Amino acid sequence: MSFAALWLAVGAIILVLMILLWLASLALRDASIVDIFWGTGFVIAFWTALLLSGPDLTGRLWLLGAIVSAWGLRLSLHILRRNAGKGEDSRYAAWRNEAGRSWWWKSLLRVFLLQGMLMWIIAVPLIATQTGRVAGSLTCLDYAGAGLWLIGFIFEAGGDLQLTRFKHDPNNKGKLLASGLWSISRHPNYFGDAAQWWGFYLIAAASGALWTIFSPALMMYLLMRVSGVVMLEKSLKNTKPGYAEYIERTPAFFPWFPRTATNRS
Repeated sequence: MSFAALWLAVGAIILVLMILLWLASLALRDASIVDIFWGTGFVIAFWTALLLSGPDLTGRLWLLGAIVSAWGLRLSLHILRRNAGKGEDSRYAAWRNEAGRSWWWKSLLRVFLLQGMLMWIIAVPLIATQTGRVAGSLTCLDYAGAGLWLIGFIFEAGGDLQLTRFKHDPNNKGKLLASGLWSISRHPNYFGDAAQWWGFYLIAAASGALWTIFSPALMMYLLMRVSGVVMLEKSLKNTKPGYAEYIERTPAFFPWFPRTATNRS
């Protein structure tokens, strides 16, 4: 099967899944279930494409399938646990109030179909790898991709774990986490997410899909400028004591040694 045919087939599957998820959100009155599905959606996209294309299971495909599954399933499980019992996310609740009675169909366009479209575009390297050139053994680029993925996984999973434990300690109520991975990046989990996608890309590039570079670039742009760092820090600056000083000494995204805060005396 050609890449174009496989990509279109995966897109149709994502569309059906997003419509079903939208219908479930109407029944639950909770559009934030789309966030739980985000990681798992890529896992479904990869393995569905593999079933449709029917290629030989090379070492490269096993490697990519394993790390994509580890990333996507862990992320979905983390968000599921984080959101359990808390109701709809405040972002979607605000949109629901703004839209009023028209939210039932606006949520389909603004939330589910939009995220489905992004998922379809960003998943391109995962699909292109399956129709690219086959190598008898893993190459240096494959190993580099796996290594970068591992670094990203440590930052994302480790950052999420540290933040979860910090929030569960009642002694930390109202305090700011600025230790561990959070001392070298204000958003180590977002950095880790982006790094993993660059790892996926390197493996795709090893199969000849160098042109799919727009996928990790788009993911990093979304994390840094749209739904990640910028959106979150708008609220944190006003709600977290000491966050201004934290910004001065800690890089926003790429990890680095803490800076010395500016003396404002």
